[in-house]
Amino acid sequence: MISRRDFLQVSMAASALVGASGFGNWSRLAAQQSLTQDQLLQFDTFGNVSLIHVTDIHAQLKPIYFREPSINIGVGPNRGEVPHVTGADFRKLYGIDDGSPSHYALSSGDFSALAQAYGKVGGLDRVATVVNAIRAARPDALLLDGGDTWHGSYTCYQTEGQDMVNVMNGLKPDAMTFHWEFTLGSGRVQELVESLPFAALGQNIFDAEWDEPLPDLFPPYKFFERGGVKIAVIGQAFPYMPIANPRWMFPEFSFGIRDENMQAMVDEVRAQGAELVVCLSHNGFDVDKKMASVVTGIDVILSGHTHDALPEPVLVGETIIIASGSNGKFVSRVDLDVRDGRMMGFRHKLIPIFSDVIEPDADMTALIDEQRAPFKAELEEVIGTTDELLYRRGNFNGTWDDLICNALISEREADIAMSPGVRWGPSLIPGDNITREDIWNVTSMTYGEAYRSEMTGEFIKVILEDVADNIFNPDPYYQQGGDMVRIGGMAYRIDITKPQGERISEMMLLKTGEAIDPAKTYIVAGWASVNEGTEGPQIWDVVESHIKKQGTIKLDPNNSVEVIGA
Repeated sequence: MISRRDFLQVSMAASALVGASGFGNWSRLAAQQSLTQDQLLQFDTFGNVSLIHVTDIHAQLKPIYFREPSINIGVGPNRGEVPHVTGADFRKLYGIDDGSPSHYALSSGDFSALAQAYGKVGGLDRVATVVNAIRAARPDALLLDGGDTWHGSYTCYQTEGQDMVNVMNGLKPDAMTFHWEFTLGSGRVQELVESLPFAALGQNIFDAEWDEPLPDLFPPYKFFERGGVKIAVIGQAFPYMPIANPRWMFPEFSFGIRDENMQAMVDEVRAQGAELVVCLSHNGFDVDKKMASVVTGIDVILSGHTHDALPEPVLVGETIIIASGSNGKFVSRVDLDVRDGRMMGFRHKLIPIFSDVIEPDADMTALIDEQRAPFKAELEEVIGTTDELLYRRGNFNGTWDDLICNALISEREADIAMSPGVRWGPSLIPGDNITREDIWNVTSMTYGEAYRSEMTGEFIKVILEDVADNIFNPDPYYQQGGDMVRIGGMAYRIDITKPQGERISEMMLLKTGEAIDPAKTYIVAGWASVNEGTEGPQIWDVVESHIKKQGTIKLDPNNSVEVIGA
């Protein structure tokens, strides 16, 4: 990866690519704590093409709190590289002043205090305001959605994604790609895709039986004419769908990185006259970096899946990679100077959606409220309150998942609890009410049954080792997980430098202080099993019952995971 010092003077073949990030502007304004909407949206229009990128919205229609991770460990070639830099190190890297709104938007430290000072973020009616402002300056800007859009909320679950389709149609994107959308089931996905007034792209979505592309349903790419430039947008859906999510929900489809096919698609669009090649990706940032090093001819990768928010692009070879965060918290604008069939320069800005600063678009507000109206009473019902900062993110634990694990142990009478290491889910700050909507925002999925089963200590270790390799394999192409499975009722040590099968040790049952016996059987409760036919109550009902009994949520500090080699 090129250093920030050298970033603005990069040799691309015989030409010089000149790039600039607008982050510095709002960083300085943030330090003065005087942000206005005009300042957030200020951008000196550049070149002849504009891209607008949103990704990983996870069905969040309204403003929320969202805490960035405090721990995001990189391994192999990505050790110590962004996005695996967090907290004070991240702020130092980008020149962010402590206590500023940019600290709040992009970092995790002092989150509760800063959240009270600067308010919520996101809200698709605020996103609409930003998109409209960019289009006012550049009417033919391309709006591209990186996926994980039709998933993650009460209303999205109840409407099988229709609420998000309706709202996104109001934003008028030009193309999207996919991940969690497929957990609606292949029939529903096909129904929704066929209704879209814009392109549904996926060069790596194939027919499972014949291992052939599906260009009628998921074309690999689409051409656009913008600013006198012929642009090809190639879609890259999440490669590991059948591993990370239940294969039985979409048996007709296969995925994979398919970088050889990506290269063929890049070559194909170049042969057809593409002057700018954009990859709309849901690979995850580290996978995108490796793919950019393997596939030649991609100018821009708009990265999704890992929820990273980076205030400057990362350059790999001749490809710039843009990371635009999640949950509607940011919008990226990228202006490009494309001349003589190549990208000559760019200007980029990561725009934070401070919901108290950006005026909501009235038409979009009305559309959002229309989707939510039939469920208003259920959404707003208060289940309890929290004395804790409730968040998800981080490689090993988050307080939302601590709460979920406590609920599983208590409600399902288990020794040990497991909660999946998913990255989606807004935060709550101390003193907040916990509504039913809040619970669904961190549990909503189409396979949310809370199982209760017997597992040997040996099998529990196998599970932990398998998940750990999905995260800490030094080759990004083998990083097929989210974050580490969250464990309740048990402690363990992990050495991320070890090979698969040797990372996990010192497993201990917390309620007795005894070492986990490989031959002994334990009662384990969890949820989000990828196995078909899993039985149990829905996780949101388990968590709601637990919170009602607790009234006010208080959590003990979680120091149950000892990390070696980070």
